[in-house]
Amino acid sequence: MENKNIVATIYLKDGQAVKGIDNPEPLDDVYHLARLYNDSGIDKIIIFDLSNDDEEHEKNINTIRNINRNVEIKVCAGGDINRMEDIKKFIYAGCLQVILNGAKPGSMELAEEASKRFGKDRILVSVENVNFVFKHKEEMDENFHELLLLNAKVLDAIENITNVPYVVCFDTFDQARICEVLKRENVRGIAGSFINDPQTNIMEIKSQLSTCGIKMDNFEPQLKWDDLKKNSEGMVPVIVQDYRTDQVLMLAYMNQEAFETTIHIGKMTYYSRSRNELWTKGMTSGHIQYVKSLVADCDYDTILAKVSQVGVACHTGNPTCFFNNIVKKEYMEKNPLRVFEDVYQIILERKEHPKEGSYTNYLFDKGIDKILKKVGEEATEIVIAAKNPDPEEIKYEISDFLYHVMVLMAEKGVTWEDITQELSNR
Repeated sequence: MENKNIVATIYLKDGQAVKGIDNPEPLDDVYHLARLYNDSGIDKIIIFDLSNDDEEHEKNINTIRNINRNVEIKVCAGGDINRMEDIKKFIYAGCLQVILNGAKPGSMELAEEASKRFGKDRILVSVENVNFVFKHKEEMDENFHELLLLNAKVLDAIENITNVPYVVCFDTFDQARICEVLKRENVRGIAGSFINDPQTNIMEIKSQLSTCGIKMDNFEPQLKWDDLKKNSEGMVPVIVQDYRTDQVLMLAYMNQEAFETTIHIGKMTYYSRSRNELWTKGMTSGHIQYVKSLVADCDYDTILAKVSQVGVACHTGNPTCFFNNIVKKEYMEKNPLRVFEDVYQIILERKEHPKEGSYTNYLFDKGIDKILKKVGEEATEIVIAAKNPDPEEIKYEISDFLYHVMVLMAEKGVTWEDITQELSNR
C-alpha cells in the first residue's frame, strides 16, 4: 500500500504568495513558505498561478523556478494555462507535474496533447463537481495521473465514475472523516486551507493519521531508545550536520523524552544539562532544525542527525558552533559536487564583477554566439580525444567542455540545482 500524501497549496499573485484565489491578502515570504512546507513534512506542493497578463505570468513562472531550486519535495503548478506552451513553461521551471483546470474549456484537448508529449504521470486536473469527469470518463485514465478534488461533497459521485486517483480538499481537520476518506483505495492524499497554515504541525497530523491505520511518510524508527547505549547521565550525544552541505553545526544531548519528541514532531529536541529541561531547538529564536535523518554509530552510543537548519545553529550568531580554529592544513578539494559549484560560483562572480584579462569575461563580452561556438568546438574535441588510444587526453577535453557549459549555464541563468533536479525527475 502506498503512503498517503499531505499536499500544501501556494497561490501566487504578482510573484508573491496570497491567501487564496479570491483573497489577494499577502502571506509570508513565498520562498520561506515553500521551505517551511519542504521541511515540515509536506509531501507535495501545488502552486496556482493567478496572473492576469503575460508580464505577471512570467514573474510567477520565475518565482516557481526559484521555489523549485530551493525545495526537494514534488512541486506541481497550474493556472493561466491556455496552450501547450504554458504547460512547457511550468515543466521547464522545474515542476514535476502540471495541473489543468477542469472547468476551463479545452482542458481535455490540452491534456491529450500534453500526456503524449510528457507522459500522463505529469498531468493532473482540478475539478469541483462531476461534470468534467462524467463528460470525459472514457478519456480520464489515459490522460491524467491524478485529480485534485476541490469539493469533498462530490467524492462518492467521483468514485462511481473514474478510477483515476485523487487528492481531496478539506477546509478543517476532522480526523475521523479524513481517516475514513484516506482509507479509500483511490484517495491518494488530502489538501486544504488548514494544511496551508504555517502554524499547522504536519508531523503531528501524520502521527494522528498513523494511529488510524493510515500509511504516512513519517518517522518510524528502526531503533528504539532502549537500543542505544547511554552515558553516565542516561543521555546520548547528538552530532548535528546540515543535510545539504554536511557542515557540522553543533553537539547536544538527548534523553529518552527528547529522542521520542524529536521523532514525533520532526524537529530536533534536546535535553539541556545546564537548565535541566527539555528544549526544542529554535522555539525561542526561530532557528528550528527540521529532521532529515537520524543515524546511530557502530557502538550505538552516538547519534548523527542531518537537519535543515533555519537561520543559524550557534547562540553566538555563527552558522555553526565550530568556528575556533586550532590547526588547519590546506588541501585540494576533490568532491565533484563542491568543485562544480565552486567553479560555477567563480564564473558568476566574473559575470557580475568583470576582471581585466579574464577569459571568462572575454566569452561573456562576445556574447551567446561565441559561447555556443566554443561549446560546440569542445564537444567535437571530446569525440576526437575519445578515438585516441591515450585515455589522459579525454580528461582534459571533458574538463574544457564542462567549463564552457558552465559559462553557458551562467549566461542563461541555469544552475546546477536545475540540472540535478531535472536528472532526478527523470
